[in-house]
Amino acid sequence: MTESWSGAGLPPTAAARVAEGRASGTWSSALSTGEFAAIRSVGFEPVGQVMGSAVYHVGRSGQYWGYHDCLYNGGGMLGGGYGNAGIALSGNGAPSAALVQVMDSARRTALGRMTTECSALGGDGVVAAQLTMAPFPAVPNCLEFKVIGTAVRAQGPVRPRRPFTSHLDGQGFAKLITAGWVPVDLLVGMSVGVRHDDYRTRRLNMSWSNVEVEGWSELVRRVRADARTQLRRQGSEYGGDGVILADSDLRIWEERCIRTSMNAEQTDHIAESTLIGTAIARFAAKPAEPRTLTVMPLNGGGDLLRRRLAQAGRPTARR
Repeated sequence: MTESWSGAGLPPTAAARVAEGRASGTWSSALSTGEFAAIRSVGFEPVGQVMGSAVYHVGRSGQYWGYHDCLYNGGGMLGGGYGNAGIALSGNGAPSAALVQVMDSARRTALGRMTTECSALGGDGVVAAQLTMAPFPAVPNCLEFKVIGTAVRAQGPVRPRRPFTSHLDGQGFAKLITAGWVPVDLLVGMSVGVRHDDYRTRRLNMSWSNVEVEGWSELVRRVRADARTQLRRQGSEYGGDGVILADSDLRIWEERCIRTSMNAEQTDHIAESTLIGTAIARFAAKPAEPRTLTVMPLNGGGDLLRRRLAQAGRPTARR
């Protein structure tokens, strides 16, 4: 019998797993020995492996996917497209913006469920978080978003307002803390751009010379720049001072332009840029008190030391 779930808090299966882990008094993780030692060296302890997942149905697919509209009015002419085509960019409110929003919502849902598990285990944050997106088996247009990592807890009494998430492994996390920085959130910056293959683009692509296809160069440049802008914006929203990049991906493919007539056979090129990183912030720590080193002369060396100090004009202590 499947237990019903309202969608709030932990799913029943996750809640049972967390309860079992807490009752057993043991924890699990995917940390290596080196990562475990590095985390403990900066005052943190692992409390358990955590994960979050969400399966989303993502609109329509195929050559008539409405999200991938180039917005190029010149493509409607038979054999036309002589004007310079622009780039329909998700960051500028193109139809693909709705697709990016769906992807972002799915990732945030998976991350939220992972941090809920972290809190249930008494953790302060998650390290070595790996975010993946894959087709859901045998179901068209459905994607599973999954994130998995290790929850950790600080040994001191100070607790963060909400759990942090980070892609950094154990050694990277320890180096970050030692340098005076803390992870804030795992971020994903995404952008989709669509450009119609106008007459100039088609002509350059068919050239016998080695030439730059300027329209396609501009497409990938604009999409990458927009993804970086989205990543920086998210980092600022979450209170980060900077972002450490974890991974980047650029997908490019061709589709028939939905704005052309059936016998025109004009095409668009679509570029999708995804950047994954962790927002980090500085933290202020109490300066360490200066340490003093005491030297005790042995074997009658005290007389020699006092004579040298006297010659240097420094006061000496009586024996």
